[in-house]
Formats: sequence, C-alpha cells, structure tokens
Amino acid sequence: MQTPSLRRRMACWLYEGMLLFGVVFIAGYLFGTLSQTHHAMQNRWGLQAFIFLVFGIYFTWFWHKGQTLAMKTWHILITQANGEVPTQKQALIRYVSSWIWFLPPLILSWFFHMNAILLSVSVIGWVVLWALLSRLHPTQQFWHDRWAGTQLIHQTIPKSHVESIKEIDEA
Repeated sequence: MQTPSLRRRMACWLYEGMLLFGVVFIAGYLFGTLSQTHHAMQNRWGLQAFIFLVFGIYFTWFWHKGQTLAMKTWHILITQANGEVPTQKQALIRYVSSWIWFLPPLILSWFFHMNAILLSVSVIGWVVLWALLSRLHPTQQFWHDRWAGTQLIHQTIPKSHVESIKEIDEA
C-alpha cells in the first residue's frame, strides 16, 4: 500500500478546509437559530464547542467509512494497518489528535495575545512544519495517523485518471 505524496495529501487537506466552510455555515446557522443568538460575540464559547462537536461527527463518520468527500476527490483512503476501515474509536482518536495541526499556535496566541496577522503566520508556519515532520515517519504518514493506528493510502483509480495524478505527484 502506497502512501500518497505529501503534496497530494496537503491539496486534499486544503480542499477539505474549503468543504468545511459549508459545514461551518450550516452548523453556525443551526446553532444561532436554536440558541436564539443575535450577536456574533454572544455565546461564542457555545458556538465553538458546537462546531468542534459537528466537526467530530463529520470526520469520525466519514473516516469510519474510509474517506471524506475531499479524500474521494483526491483518491486517498484511510485504513488501519491491516487495510480494514478504521473503527469508530480510531476515527475519534484521529480526530482529537489531528487538532495538533492547530493547537500549538492557538495556545501561543492565547498566551501572547497575538493579532490576527501574527496568528495567521503562526498557524501557516506550524502547518508547514507539522506536514514536513511526516517525512520523519518510516512510511511518510502524519504522526496523528500513527497515534490513531491509521494510515492514508493511495486509492486504486481508473487508468483515465492516473496520468493527471502522476503529474501532481511529480510536480
């Protein structure tokens, strides 16, 4: 089983982020309607907790099935080491541990009261560093996959799509 290139996994990661805008919009609308929140700063912690829960449901549901919508597009599967789909527990562990993508810069921003620009630079820098740390893993997997007992693998696809993926991987 072949690990997808880091470039392809990060493209999938960015695409997943774009898809999550829709999830956040719907979740925010639902939360605001149900809680009768009339101002963006009102009930902020409740909204953040709700979105964390919605993201958890989204990711654990799709990872337990083997792919999120973005992973389908980029032909990436998530499996256990034996090739089976992850269990709900593994998907949940992966979700919680995947917050390592964002937690260090968010914690630093909280302690040092960073402005939005400095926070953005910190998040981008940390994401790049965390992605590059996957190169230290024996099979080039992300470390949160190792912790959850999962792996990202290349999905077998029709030959008509192979050439376009090779171009991305070689670029």
